[in-house]
This record gives sequence, C-alpha cells and structure tokens, in this order.
Amino acid sequence: MARERRRRAAEGVRPQERGPRGPARKERPGVRRGWGVALAALALALLLLLLGARWAPRSLLTAPHPAGRALGANSSGPAAAPHLFWGSYRPQVYLGMKARSPRSPVAGEGGGKGLCAPTRARGRPPGCHRDHAGDEAVPPPQPPPLSAGLMWMHQLEGDVRLRHTCEQSDGLPRYGWLLHDGVHFGVQEIRDVGLSLQTEFVKRPGGRHGGDWSWRVTARPERVGTRAPFFSLLFYVATDGQGTLQPLVEEKTRRLVSLTGSTEELGHFTITFQQPTTEAGEAPLYASYNYLQTKAEGLHRITDVVRASLTPRFVYAPLGAPKRRYFGVDTYRGSPGPGEQRSQLLVHQVTVALPCRLEVTFESGSVKERPGPLLGEALTQELGRHTADFEQRFEQTFGLARKGYSLQEQHFARAALSNLLGGMGYFYGHSLVQAPNSGPPQLYPEGPLFTAVPSRSFFPRGFLWDEGFHQLLLGRWDPALSQEVLAHWLDLMNAEGWIPREQILDEEARAKVPPEFVVQHSSAGNPPTLFLALWQLLAQGAVQTDFLRRLYPRLQSWYDWYNRTQAGPLPYSFRWRGRDQDTQLFLNPKTLTSGLDDYPRASHPSPDERHLDLRCWMAVASAVMAEVARRLGEQVAEYQHMAEVLADNELLDQQHWAEALGTFADYGNHTLAVTLERERLQPSPAGQPPPVPRLLRVVRKPPKLQFVGGALGYVSLFPLLLQLLRPDSPRLGSLLADIRNEAKLWTPFGLRSLARTSPFYLKRNTEHDPPYWRGPIWININYLAVRALHHYGQQEGPYREQAAALYQELRANIVRNVFRQYVESGYLWEQYHDDTGRGQGCYPFTGWSALVVLMMAEEY
Repeated sequence: MARERRRRAAEGVRPQERGPRGPARKERPGVRRGWGVALAALALALLLLLLGARWAPRSLLTAPHPAGRALGANSSGPAAAPHLFWGSYRPQVYLGMKARSPRSPVAGEGGGKGLCAPTRARGRPPGCHRDHAGDEAVPPPQPPPLSAGLMWMHQLEGDVRLRHTCEQSDGLPRYGWLLHDGVHFGVQEIRDVGLSLQTEFVKRPGGRHGGDWSWRVTARPERVGTRAPFFSLLFYVATDGQGTLQPLVEEKTRRLVSLTGSTEELGHFTITFQQPTTEAGEAPLYASYNYLQTKAEGLHRITDVVRASLTPRFVYAPLGAPKRRYFGVDTYRGSPGPGEQRSQLLVHQVTVALPCRLEVTFESGSVKERPGPLLGEALTQELGRHTADFEQRFEQTFGLARKGYSLQEQHFARAALSNLLGGMGYFYGHSLVQAPNSGPPQLYPEGPLFTAVPSRSFFPRGFLWDEGFHQLLLGRWDPALSQEVLAHWLDLMNAEGWIPREQILDEEARAKVPPEFVVQHSSAGNPPTLFLALWQLLAQGAVQTDFLRRLYPRLQSWYDWYNRTQAGPLPYSFRWRGRDQDTQLFLNPKTLTSGLDDYPRASHPSPDERHLDLRCWMAVASAVMAEVARRLGEQVAEYQHMAEVLADNELLDQQHWAEALGTFADYGNHTLAVTLERERLQPSPAGQPPPVPRLLRVVRKPPKLQFVGGALGYVSLFPLLLQLLRPDSPRLGSLLADIRNEAKLWTPFGLRSLARTSPFYLKRNTEHDPPYWRGPIWININYLAVRALHHYGQQEGPYREQAAALYQELRANIVRNVFRQYVESGYLWEQYHDDTGRGQGCYPFTGWSALVVLMMAEEY
C-alpha cells in the first residue's frame, strides 16, 4: 500500500509544463539561460515530488491518530486511579512493584543472568542502544525517578547464584502467584534449589500519591539439616538524579535502616527495612549487613552492577557458630564504555540463616493519618482480609465449588487467574517501526501501555493478538480493568489505523528481545482479537456508552486498516501480509503476522493467496463494529452488510471449501512436493576448512494456484471456531468428524494444531526451527473450540447432540491435562505435547493458557 500511495501522489501533482517550442534554431544566450532555469525548476519539482512521496508514508507512520485518546492524559495517575497507581507491574522480575507513571518508581525481586545478558550474547556492547535490525541509534528511554527492588542470592563457596529477573535458565522448580486480585494484594510461591520463598505484598490507600504498600518475604530451607543454610536478600533503591534520597545507616553494622526521599510525582516518602526475624515474626535473628552506594547505567543494568560489586571477603559469624565467608556488595566503579551512569543506586544486603522473615514498607508522606505501620500483625491481618475477599469473589464469579471441583483444583484455578493478573505490566517508551520501502526504522511516538504479558520469563511484553485472549478471562474478573487495557492498546494507534503487534517500549523490555524482532513493520497486522474481547464485554453489559464513544473512532480506523491493507485478491477475501519471502530456507515460509507462525500455508507466497483465518477474524470484527455503531446511533449499514457477507456460508464455500480435500483451506500458489535437504558443496581449496552445508528446500514439482493441501488443522476449523457456520451446515458435520478423528486432530489432552496425516506434522521448518504450530496443543485455540462446541450444542440442528457430546469430552480432556501438568511441573505451559500431554515450550506461560479457568467455569 505504501507503493500505491507514492504512485497516487505522483499522479496527483503535475510537473511544470513547458511552453510550445518553435522550429529548431540557434538560441541566444538569454534563451538558453531561460531554458536552464526551466529545466532546473523542473528538476527541483521532480526532486521535491520524489522526496514527498518517499517521506509521506514515514510521516504517517509516526503520526498519532487524530481522534481524542480513549484515556485521558492523567488517567493512570494517583489522582484519577489511586487504587491502581501501585502494583506488581514488572512481570519480568520474580517480584516487583511499580507505579503507573511514565517516570515511575519501581520495586522488584527476582533472578539470574541480568536483563542485558541475552543482548550481550548477541553482540551488543554494554551501554549500546543501537538497533540491530535497522542501523539507527535508539535513544535509551529515561529511567524512572525511583526504583526499588529485591534480589536473592545463594551463599555457595566460590559461586555467585544471583536471582533477579525471571529466567528459564535459572531452572526453578516452581514460581508463580497463588493469589493476586489485580489491585490490592498478592501472594507468590518461589521454589529455588535448596530453599523456598513466599513473597507477599499488600497496599493501603491514602494520601495523594497512591498510598502505602508493604512486602513480606518468608524464606525456608528445602530440607531440615544439622547446619542451617544461609543466603542473602538484597534490597535496592535507585533514582535517576531528579529526586533525592537520604539513607539512614548504622555505622557499626552497615545496616541500612531506612531512607527518606522525594520525587516530583511521589512527594516525600520513607522506605523502612525491618530486621530479619523468625518465620513467625517473633524475634530478631543474627544477620550480617552490607551496603553499597554508587551509580549505574540504568534500571536494566542493576543486576550487572550488583554482580560486579560482589566480593567474597566478608565473614558471617553468629555467636557460638563457625565463621563462614560470603559474597557481599562492596564497591562498583562503573563499566567501561560510553554508557551514561545516570542512576544513583543504594543496595542493602542482609545475609541470614534460614528460616527467616523480612519485611519492607513504603510510606507516602502525603498520608497524614495512618493507623500505624503496615508491618507485623497489621500486615498479617490485611493479607488475611484480602485473601478471604478474593476467595469469596472468585467463587461468586466462577462457581467452581458449586460445580464440584476439589479444593486442589480450585487452588489451581485461583493460581491460573492470579498469574494472569500478576503478569500485568505497565510500560512506557518508544517502539521502533518501519514502513515498506521507506528507509531506516524510526521511533514511534512515546506512550504508555498497561497490558498482560504471555510469559514472565520469555515474553515479558505486550503482544496484540495474545491480549484479546487475555481479556476474555480478565474481563470476566474485572470488566473495568479490562476496558482500561483495551483503551491503552487502541491509544497506541497511528494516523493510518495501525497498531504495532509487538510492544517493546523500554530498556528492560528491549533487553529481552532478539534484535531481529525489535523493529515493527507497518504492513504487518495480527489477529484482531481485541474485537472478541470487546464483544464479550458488550454481552456482559459492562461497557458504558461514553467509553464506547471514545473508542469508536479508533475502532473504525483499525477496522478500516485491515480492510485496506490486508485485502485479498477477490472481493471479501483477505491475505496476511508479512509472510517470509525466502523460499529457499523454509520448508514452508512462516506467517508470523497470523499468530500461527509456521502453520503450513501456500508453499510459494504470492498476492493470489486467500487466508481463511483472517477472513473469519474480519467477520467477527464486522459484527462487533455493527453492534458498537448500533449502540451509539451511528451508521450501521456498511458494517452489517460486511458481517452478513462474511458470514454467508455459500460465499465462504466458494472461496475456501476444498472439495477434493474435504475441508476448508487457504488458497494460493502451492505444491506439496517440497523437502529439506543438505546442499551439495564443492570441495574447499587445500588448507581451508570445509564449509558447513546448509539445509535447503528442494521443490520437486512446480507450484500451482490451488487450495492448500496437507494443512488440515486449526486454520481449517476457523469457520467453526468463530461460529460462522449455520447449525444445519453439512460443513459443520464434516469438521466435527475431523475433530473427533484420532488420526487427525483428536487427542486425550486437547485438539492438536495439525493433523497427524499432514506431511508437515511435527516437521522442522528449518534446521534451527522445530515445529511450533505443527502438532502441539495450544490452549487459546482449544478454548475457541470448546466455546464453539458449547454454542452448537445448544442450537437446533442435525449436529446438536454430536457437538454437545464433543463439548463435554474435549472440555474434560483439556482441564484434566492442564491441571495434571501444573501439579507435576508447577507451571502453566505455552503448549502441550499431543502424544503425552506434557507441557512444553516456554514457562510459565501465564497468558492465554489461563483460559482453562473459563472452561472449568463454563463461561463463554
């Protein structure tokens, strides 16, 4: 579409026309000068035209949407939403507190290698903010004015095992929220090698800056032994220099007792660090203390700073026990290189034997009257009150006890919801974006995003199509919170109606992303699942008219963007843009924009493709737009017509029913005669090492335009999944048969993503890409399947009883397996093996896999 805009721009501007020319003759100097001026003017006009055509798409790319924002400028601040100002909004750390502010105070506890480790491994020098996918320097986002957090560290001889950010390489047996209501409190269990931690936080409202909050960390040994193990907790506080911090340190013990500070957004505040006590909080314990005050290169470098400052010269010497050396923070002189040391950092290290309990409290200076510090018994009582309220509200919302689920199953479901809520993050910064054929990447307008994340360890950032699934569950629990998330996403829209599908907004997020995925391309969409979430909220009666009216101009633009940029070759057909064009390396070129990555599409990408899943998503989007327009008294006809056409089963058959395959399918330039083989190389010259042969695609039969064979799976089911088929459609009966066929899609654990009979089933896409959507079971699509079977099981028609029976069986299989895997492994997983049901992929996957709660509750 960018090329079309440039062409239309060229057609709409006429170059300066020359006057009529007479017979050829020798021209006087003045005439030649006149022609020279004319030619120069013509050249300048053409140059300006070309530059305008080139830069117009770039300016639209980074221009904000002209409609008013769905959320006000200060909607996340303490005055507008004091109950949400503070929260566990740093999902990438094991425990973190953060305020919803562009210049936010932060608190965190967590694990491992440090946020910069992945990017260092890929060659980015410390302190470098140069984007690898483009060649532009990316200015680092400004750090928040105050950061506070917690790390822990095993004290092992000669080894530093520091935990801070969630890393799969840490190998923790279990971690995750057991209870979290999204607003007031959270309780988390973390099992590490040799010890377990229980982290708890609770907030108390008051004042003008979001009130107070307190942490409690209880540490226990994994097993009881004769020699009590000891470890260290490290609390840190950092400021970017715009605020002030004043530590209070006991000189003799080097214990940081407390600190007072102030920032523009928080006013005055105090953070107090209590002495460690017994597990029951009854008596102080002996501890060794270390204290560090230095500067760092930003929040994402704090782990590196702490690690670099550790030395083993300190001695832990409790009365009557042998002395032991331990690693403690000592000095840090800054890393070499150009990184700016812009953060003041205070670290308070407590080294103590297990078991123990430590508490930390943040008190806002604007709270004039408080009943006392939120510590000890007061903290215990508040946690107990919020826990009781949460459990009562959970049962009222989902009714699992009434449905006969065991206490263990109820605990699991509460943990699944809590992990989704505890995985919500607040981010602020720039995306890096690029339009087709328009030069190097650019910085997208700076902005906030309040969102749930798919995985705290692997995907601790916002993904557009994931978020629609997240909100199906969150919207049941807290419709107001869900609406705020939807508004945040829609406020990220540019003037063209495009939303970047992956949000990488700050240093902490960028440090966790492979460079090739940082730049977001404006031709790339993602399934518009936010329409599905909005549809559910409308059905619940949870959306106020004024909020819907603020969303409406952006919903219109987003809907129009899909119709304009993702249109297919035939009327009412659609095609995903952004398919991999390198047909030499991939068994089947990926379609990341569809969300289904390596799911088999046409073997040779072309403009002739028609993609079934996108067509079905647009049918849902059209129906939702029609409903929104109807409620607002806006023009409905265009949306209603589009919804009816895209739901027309005859037209759907014409475009996507493959009679020879007996199923719905994509259409495109396709052949099944493809395979991956090692290339044959010429012998290398004497004395030189032989090159490594690549695994390349070999095409044994030329492609032709046809329905895509060998791809029966999730895409084939979309007319059923999104409930577009009539209850009496014979196509419905065919798909139900495919679902229950164990040689195709049925397993005892859920529906596999690709049929066993497919030649692509469990096939690698390259030598480095294992199968992803080529067999494993995914919970988001299985949720859509259960939801659809529930729908068809209630509709009059010849397949009603068959759909109802499949609904009961499939739902039971999914719930049983996800629960069993959680009990055995401690985690919700990204996907599940179709032969064993075993969890696989990244973990914890606390996003759409939590939809199992809605299946248990039968809430659709």
